[in-house]
Amino acid sequence: MEKPAAATAARSRFVVWLHGLGDSGRANEPVAGYAFAGARWAFPTAPTAPVTCNRGARMPSWFDIHDTPITSKSVRGEEDLLRSVQGVHEMIDREISAGTSPEDVFVFGLSQGGALSIASVLLYPKTLGGCAVFSGFLPFASSFASRVTAEAKKTPVLWIHGRADFLVPIEAGQDGTKFLRGIGMSCEFKVPERLPLQFGSW
Repeated sequence: MEKPAAATAARSRFVVWLHGLGDSGRANEPVAGYAFAGARWAFPTAPTAPVTCNRGARMPSWFDIHDTPITSKSVRGEEDLLRSVQGVHEMIDREISAGTSPEDVFVFGLSQGGALSIASVLLYPKTLGGCAVFSGFLPFASSFASRVTAEAKKTPVLWIHGRADFLVPIEAGQDGTKFLRGIGMSCEFKVPERLPLQFGSW
């Protein structure tokens, strides 16, 4: 895991990358070569826990998933999600305390990690540089909207979703984008024909 930047260090971007269900942070480290040259990346690994949709098998998981494919009607359990959000917030807080500007902090994630990334950004009390969700989903009910901070709503979101994802169908991404725009956030939705994608002006 990356160490916080020294307070006197030159301005640089810090990216937290959150892996998908059953994966690990270390296995995702090559992602750092695709964008944000010169940025510092952190690749945490989720704790090992039983996952309901996989018949209780234990694996790295940010929070429990009850069923697949993920839809707007899927069961949403928030307790372990919020524990993982707290962990992401602690990483961000350490960076900001060490001198990194919030606008230089980015949270990216794939699938389950994408769901955690958007939840972490929405509950953070400051505006961050951006959030990128790759084939993710909203891990909470619509009532969650009342908990989103005004500063968090200013964080731009890039949502990328593949057409052939059967575990997290593209409709989940479209629903997520609709929710974010509905609460006044800037969210760009992209369906790639091929990878890698560029991260726009970030």
